[in-house]
Amino acid sequence: MIRPAKKNEAESLTKISFESKGYWQYPKQFFEVWKKELTINPNYILDNEVFVLERNGSPIGYYSIVELKKDIKISGIKINKGYWLDHMFILPQFIGKGLGRKMFNHLSKRCEARQIQELCVLADPNSKMFYKKMGCKYQKEYPSTIKNRTTPLLTLRLKAC
Repeated sequence: MIRPAKKNEAESLTKISFESKGYWQYPKQFFEVWKKELTINPNYILDNEVFVLERNGSPIGYYSIVELKKDIKISGIKINKGYWLDHMFILPQFIGKGLGRKMFNHLSKRCEARQIQELCVLADPNSKMFYKKMGCKYQKEYPSTIKNRTTPLLTLRLKAC
């Protein structure tokens, strides 16, 4: 079942973020750089659209959509205003079981219901092929928060409502 996140689930979602990212066996120092961006707090859940995938009453994955009302600069790169898939994580033991596709389909329907015509994704390099399979189009590489590394920018064009 996929449902809206509750603000008291911030700690569980943060755990999912770190465990999911850990699936790729990144060096420990990367997680120090990512600590702030992988940590979910109750206000984040209240201020953004966050949806939880649960199994047997427990969160096993989540995604979030954020709307940037204006262009911003982060780590020296410009991020354009618009709608962004900020997070999409699933616990490692559930990767490869079709649940990521289930969350992405829910995400697409949610965007269409909100009349969002384009969703941008700065993806982890290891998830680039997943997003391409989901219909996202690769645009270009962006500098990562990790030195000497890039992250792909993809976009999803949604049906006009």
